[in-house]
Amino acid sequence: MSNYQRLDDGMRWRIVGRLEAGQSQVQICREFNSTPSVVCNLWKQFQDTGSIERKPGQGRPRATTSTEDRYLSIIARRNRGATASHLSRDLYAATGTRVLRVTVSKRLHETGLFARPAVCVPLTSTNRRVRLAWCREHRDWHMDQWATVLFTDESRFSLNTDSRRTFIWREPGTRYLPSNVREIDHYGGGGLMAWAGIMLDGRTPLHVFERGTVTGVRYRDVILEPYVRLFRGAVGLEFILMDDNARPHRALLVDEFLESEDIRRMDWPARSPDLNPIEHVWDALGRTIATRNPLREPFRKLKHRC
Repeated sequence: MSNYQRLDDGMRWRIVGRLEAGQSQVQICREFNSTPSVVCNLWKQFQDTGSIERKPGQGRPRATTSTEDRYLSIIARRNRGATASHLSRDLYAATGTRVLRVTVSKRLHETGLFARPAVCVPLTSTNRRVRLAWCREHRDWHMDQWATVLFTDESRFSLNTDSRRTFIWREPGTRYLPSNVREIDHYGGGGLMAWAGIMLDGRTPLHVFERGTVTGVRYRDVILEPYVRLFRGAVGLEFILMDDNARPHRALLVDEFLESEDIRRMDWPARSPDLNPIEHVWDALGRTIATRNPLREPFRKLKHRC
């Protein structure tokens, strides 16, 4: 940065005033600790324009026009879950302008949109009360009691991105607006569904549902019968199954099967995936899958490794 750029407006006017009063540029340079070229250019600018303000630099031209900036803002608001890379491709398809995803993010930041984690439906007062009661009931459990619990869960993984780590474009302070809240559909949508169970001293194989939805019959035949029943036999009468309140888990035929196999089930509060330690497994698996391409092959490999 030159000395001229470091001069504030007050100092520039003082220099101009000294020059108008007849003081030499050499004296002014010595007094203001500036170079002759700075004083000379400032004096010439004042004589030509009557102004002492710096001329704005040309700089690098913007990669997008104002119209393209508005287009990015509009499509980001219409599809808040789109990534910056997707928006960049949409812009190129619509206008022929190719920009980096960093540029897309900067343009959206200028319009007040920022990428933030999508929130799920807020807990109701009943949800919070039941969750608190469950935590109080189990806070004094000993390690040998937790060692008898098989924590299970299903999770759906997208074939394109880590669907468990969803970000959306939104304005600050709008976290819980309906347009920014994402409902969780455990048994619908694209991708692959996986099931697994973990215990303190063991785990089940990773089961991948290749196609179709999970029903009560399917849950009983491909999960409870080959996996859970065997863990019950290995642990003994103290065995406890933890599964959430998803509709297939609470089917009448599932209840009948568990009763016939003398399998106890842990009461589980609604909307409480964060209380299930297997969520850490899903998070790690989602991160791994998101870095693989293509994604179907890693699922086959992971199925045999897990």
